[in-house]
Amino acid sequence: MTLVELVITIVIIGIAAAALFSVMASITARSADPMLRQQSLYIAEAYLETLLVVDLGNNPPLIPAVDVPPLGIDNSPIPELAGYRVTVVVEPDAELGPPGNQVDATRIDVSVKDPSGQTLTLTGYRTDY
Repeated sequence: MTLVELVITIVIIGIAAAALFSVMASITARSADPMLRQQSLYIAEAYLETLLVVDLGNNPPLIPAVDVPPLGIDNSPIPELAGYRVTVVVEPDAELGPPGNQVDATRIDVSVKDPSGQTLTLTGYRTDY
């Protein structure tokens, strides 16, 4: 192998390695995204399930303020989830159903913002029965 062939081989390997490392860096930077989204979903589901079984008309203190950390069953912040933010919006005068056959309902929107800034929103309805 001549010196020219050796230099060309080293340059080609260097370019390939740089391309491979840049791809690996972008994959590694986003590797936690599914975990953050799944954790946001679990938090939102827990809040929505709790709020759907409560008579919100008689228990307004149970509705948290805007942009608070997730709270445990004793209403204290959960330290492991301090990077997440929860917002709950309750619309008591929402209507549900097709036009002409709508029923009174309460609409509950639970939004969770994860540490990377992505927001996940779940919506639930509680009919007035």
